[in-house]
Amino acid sequence: MNQQWLNFLGLALSAGAVITGEQLVVGAIQSKKVHFVIIAEDTGANTFKKVTDKCKFYGVEWVQKAGSDELGHALGKDFRKVVGITDPNFAKALKNKINA
Repeated sequence: MNQQWLNFLGLALSAGAVITGEQLVVGAIQSKKVHFVIIAEDTGANTFKKVTDKCKFYGVEWVQKAGSDELGHALGKDFRKVVGITDPNFAKALKNKINA
């Protein structure tokens, strides 16, 4: 797996461009503060549906990538199922790194 995007995710966290957690991310999507969402591959069906439905409704791109342990490790935290990127420049760069 390409680790470069995970390292970049940690950089985005340091810059204050990351929020984590289902409720915080969904709330930020609704208030149009999130530009990109990463959902862990081991996220439950209900959480996955809730987050992706909000993303589709509000036009936010999302990707299902990595496990919750990998996302958490990249952010220096415990398991993370849902990660939102609040800065448009970090969101664009992260999308490019994930798709590289």
